[in-house]
Amino acid sequence: MRALWTPAWIARHVVALVLVAGFLGLGWWQFSRATGGNTLSWGYTFEWPVFALFVVFLWFREVQQELRSGRARQETPEPAPEPEPGTSAPVTVRRPVRVQSSSPAAPADDPELDAYNDYLAWLNAHPGARPGDYPGRQSSTKQ
Repeated sequence: MRALWTPAWIARHVVALVLVAGFLGLGWWQFSRATGGNTLSWGYTFEWPVFALFVVFLWFREVQQELRSGRARQETPEPAPEPEPGTSAPVTVRRPVRVQSSSPAAPADDPELDAYNDYLAWLNAHPGARPGDYPGRQSSTKQ
């Protein structure tokens, strides 16, 4: 519980309180405008309290995560017992590590890719040209 009273957490508490009070105040202001005849303000009347509830939700979640991580830091695991001589060490099961697989390389002799790269190079060399001006383009609709 002490971890929630550090200067950083005090600043977070203050920011959350200011945001909630500000959002509720803006909701009240929109309500007063809506009752004065501004029909668009009815939507904002209900929107600002939703923003305030979102701030409360985020604040609550952050507090819970801090308390959980604080407990995890306090509870240090006991060291594993040493295996007896002549026996194997106990097997520990852990989560697998996910490795990002690379995409397969494009074949070196891909005529479609070469044509596309030529097209992009031509467009880069002719910035004012339209795609239809490309001289290497063969239209299948022309006979």
